[in-house]
Amino acid sequence: MKFSSKAGISKLRNAEASARELRSRGFTLIEMVVVISLILVLIAIALPMYSSSILRAKEARLHQNLTTLNKLIQEYSLDKKHAPQSLEDLVPGYIKFIPDDITGTPTTWETEPEDPENAWDPNNTGIGSVHSGSKELSSDGTAYSSWTH
Repeated sequence: MKFSSKAGISKLRNAEASARELRSRGFTLIEMVVVISLILVLIAIALPMYSSSILRAKEARLHQNLTTLNKLIQEYSLDKKHAPQSLEDLVPGYIKFIPDDITGTPTTWETEPEDPENAWDPNNTGIGSVHSGSKELSSDGTAYSSWTH
């Protein structure tokens, strides 16, 4: 079998072209740095927005829990003709469990006594309302403990 030199040169050129084509398919270091930088910029923009949305969700849950607990205290007082002595009095028939305060635990709720002048039984006052026991400030600058509902 005889080899022609033109065929050998043609195969060599095709092999070199294929090698150049394979090298040109990859990314350069600069391209990779640019892409990674763009990703990092997007993360830097999104992370604070994510954190603030988590805080807003916690604050909305606190507001809902305050509204629910204060409403249930009033319902209990109307039904029983006296205010509850503790939040645990609400558990058997008014709520399944005491919800968590913004602190993440149900034990930090602070109760306000019932006004003796408007109480069902002025000699035996109970809980008039509830508020958060957290000492932290909310996103609007007010203390969570000042929120009533």
